[in-house]
Amino acid sequence: MARFYADEQFPFPVVELLRTLGHDVLTVQEAGNADRSISDEEVLIFAIGQERAILTINRDDFIRLHRRNSQHFGIVVCTNNRNWEQFATRIDAAVRAEVTLEGKLIRVVRPTN
Repeated sequence: MARFYADEQFPFPVVELLRTLGHDVLTVQEAGNADRSISDEEVLIFAIGQERAILTINRDDFIRLHRRNSQHFGIVVCTNNRNWEQFATRIDAAVRAEVTLEGKLIRVVRPTN
């Protein structure tokens, strides 16, 4: 299972569902880093220090950070999806399809139907 660090805007219901699927998810709030105006780069640095993949709906900024430096434990950028179960299932399937998340940018998009 994956070790994730969910950024501040990531939906908590999806975090809880990912945990039931066996993933180890730490949120920015649980790490004591919420409401501190921490930059996305600092979020990534923290995740690297914890050997965790980033979980975010802030796609543009984290794609840019990945392109600048792929030395991380993974970045999973997602399109927000109010169907929490579907959202968690799609993330789970995407990361299970990978041997490792290290250095990878994984995109999880909301279905169009």
